[in-house]
Amino acid sequence: MSKYSELKQQAYEANMQIPAQHLALYTWGNVSAFDKDAAVFAIKPSGVPYPELSAESMVIVDVEGNVVEGKLRPSSDTPTHAVLYKEFALGDGAKIGGIIHTHSTFAVSWAQAVREIPLFGTTHADHIQTAVPCTPYLSREAVQNDYEKETGNLIVSHFRERKLNPEEVTMVLVGGHGPFAWGGTAEKSVYNAAVLEEVAHMAMNTLQIRADQKPLPDYIIEKHYSRKHGPNAYYGQK
Repeated sequence: MSKYSELKQQAYEANMQIPAQHLALYTWGNVSAFDKDAAVFAIKPSGVPYPELSAESMVIVDVEGNVVEGKLRPSSDTPTHAVLYKEFALGDGAKIGGIIHTHSTFAVSWAQAVREIPLFGTTHADHIQTAVPCTPYLSREAVQNDYEKETGNLIVSHFRERKLNPEEVTMVLVGGHGPFAWGGTAEKSVYNAAVLEEVAHMAMNTLQIRADQKPLPDYIIEKHYSRKHGPNAYYGQK
């Protein structure tokens, strides 16, 4: 039995949630599960339909993008995951244990418009306290260099420029491309991707109803976020 069996199982179960949550058609999505101590992650093999997946088919990759274990080629987005884990998950106190990328309809629509998703309501504020960020397009040079790796570099540089904390802002749109999300586990990353898709849908509907709608006031944002996060959170059961 592989020493990464548990990690592979986590990745498999999370990937099976992509079609279950209607986050992608065909093979248009992938989830990875990260082991911080070993600095490796399990990820979906490239182009394999979800019904054909198994825990054993997951591929183990290190943060440099090298295949450590697995018979199949890993997802084409593997270099992006590797960059994000290396930059966001290996620092002291970092708690990112899973990353997801999909082509869910409403999130992609905002990405194609190269527009961040405004924070209009409490559903959004329950999860992050900012607009969902959207990167600019990749440069011509980046696309011609190492497209998937440069996608990760673009996300990292955008977060640095905007002074965003990936522990708090757990989702992003890549301009012209689509959404990435992450969380403490692979399962949580899928949850955040589903939240992102729903928030994208709600925001689009809001602007159709009222094109000049303003963002939610800061005091409401703070109240709703703090109910679920931080030392004084009181939502749910202890």
